[in-house]
Amino acid sequence: MTDAQAFTTRPELSGTFGMVSSTHWLASSTGMAVLERGGNAFDAAVAAGFVLHVVEPHQNGAGGDLPVIFARGDDKRPTVLCGQGVAPAGATVRHYRDLGLELVPGSGLLAAAVPGAVPAWLTLLRDHGTMELADVLGYAIGYARDGYPVTPALSQCIADIEPMFREHWTTSADVYLPDGKVPAAGAVFRNPTLAVTYQSLADSAGVTREARIDAALDAWSQGFVASAIDAFARSAWRDSSGSDHAGVITGADMAAWQPSYEEPVRYDFGGYTFCKTGPWGQGPVLLQQLALLQDQGLMSDLVPGSVDFVHRVVEGAKLAFADREAWYGDGFDTPLDVLLSPEYNAARRGLIGEVASLELRPGSPAGRVPVLPERPDLPIPADASTGEPVASGASGASGASGVGRGEARGDTVHVDVVDRWGNMVAAMPSGGWLHSSPVIPALGFCLGTRMQMTWLQDGLASTLTPGSRPRTTLSPTLALRADDGEPLLAFGSPGGDQQDQWQLLFVLNHVVGGMNLQAAIDAPTFHTSHFPESFYPRPAYPGRVVAEARLGAAVLDGLRHRGHEVVVSGDWSLGRMCVVGRDPERGLVRAAANPRGMQGYAVGR
Repeated sequence: MTDAQAFTTRPELSGTFGMVSSTHWLASSTGMAVLERGGNAFDAAVAAGFVLHVVEPHQNGAGGDLPVIFARGDDKRPTVLCGQGVAPAGATVRHYRDLGLELVPGSGLLAAAVPGAVPAWLTLLRDHGTMELADVLGYAIGYARDGYPVTPALSQCIADIEPMFREHWTTSADVYLPDGKVPAAGAVFRNPTLAVTYQSLADSAGVTREARIDAALDAWSQGFVASAIDAFARSAWRDSSGSDHAGVITGADMAAWQPSYEEPVRYDFGGYTFCKTGPWGQGPVLLQQLALLQDQGLMSDLVPGSVDFVHRVVEGAKLAFADREAWYGDGFDTPLDVLLSPEYNAARRGLIGEVASLELRPGSPAGRVPVLPERPDLPIPADASTGEPVASGASGASGASGVGRGEARGDTVHVDVVDRWGNMVAAMPSGGWLHSSPVIPALGFCLGTRMQMTWLQDGLASTLTPGSRPRTTLSPTLALRADDGEPLLAFGSPGGDQQDQWQLLFVLNHVVGGMNLQAAIDAPTFHTSHFPESFYPRPAYPGRVVAEARLGAAVLDGLRHRGHEVVVSGDWSLGRMCVVGRDPERGLVRAAANPRGMQGYAVGR
């Protein structure tokens, strides 16, 4: 066993009954409680997901979005459930241009797509769960009604956005500044209005379990929730443009959309088949990075954490994400077969030299000419050290330099579940952050801002288009055994554009480096912010590598010598990985979770 394998902050968990891993201990414990009550992995994931809406409101919410990838124990077929809502009918490029905008704002109502998280959770429970909606929702209702302890990260986020709440988003101040103050870390926080909203869904009537869930779906998409969203979106609120704007989302938009099941995109690497969402999300970029590293001679010569390893991984990420910028989008003719082909990636691999590239270099699959967006001349945030998107407030600027003037950093949450019947779920809820847009007072939650990931420029893969899904960074992963399709791993990490970089490192540490699940998470982490961010104001930092200091001075200096701009982050600062796994031959289930931030936990037995 190597030193890297030996060092873990926690043990890799193993058992025979079930495992849950998530970004908050209350969600993980909720999922496990559901398994103990006889629920399956789908019941547990849904219960944990609704709890995450409540206890991590700075990272996700009921007004956000959700991709899920799962496999049932009976047929083992990997499936994607898309809970990424579409752009409303009124979300045309012309409408935003007529408002004098060059980008879709990063906060406020103009950036709201149809909220898809709740319909997706309900659909997953109806089609694959076993428990009543009222029982599954009871945990989230309890935390919203009776309270939960505020984490330091949540308290800091509210403090960062406090000026915005007080000056512009008064409905949010009513919820998140109880007694007129920022809730301190450890204080018990309640959101009784959200509890009432969830209780109303749980009380939906019907003859069968499925009919009751369908009634809740109707209440969301065509009933009291849609009506409240429609009415609220007609009023103007401050956004990151520095002006007040009303939204374009309507109740008719919500009624016209529903979650969908899809086949995943697949790629074989290291004895596994990795499954991701389609190119309406950034998921295939993980597969492209693996394809660039597929040459076994190359991989056998690389030691995880070495200068050569970091350099090769970073330069491959630059090429894969350049292709994301040029070729990924909903309703766009994305040439995935070519982008993942051996021939294409052999040619792309040849672009990786011994020094860092400072160019954004998309490829020309099948001879097609790539078109990249033209970023407006807007202020660029000074700090890209965390990999988290910035939600801008009243100042109209963005970045760490603006925190304290009504801005805050946002991110995402994650939950994975495996049960004793072989069901596996990986889910990545996000959006609807407390700093996305004002709280809807009748509902107790905020709308999301996913449309900030589109461009107001015609002819791009990710041009804002009514009825199309904004390209999301949300990217859960399911891994199968390549020779027989047996599901083995479900995993993911929040982190915006960094999700599929940090997941790549986990895969390489585990598959190539031979580390166990926990050690693969604990190993020093890095990423590049070379390409345009998906979040307003869409900055890029050519040549930049952000790395945990634990990589070591020699490695960091070696990267600088190769032309990388190295930004050193804290020892334990990058990534929020969660993972569950199966060992079907021995009848075991496994799990691990990220120790960074002292919030994510895996539980099981």
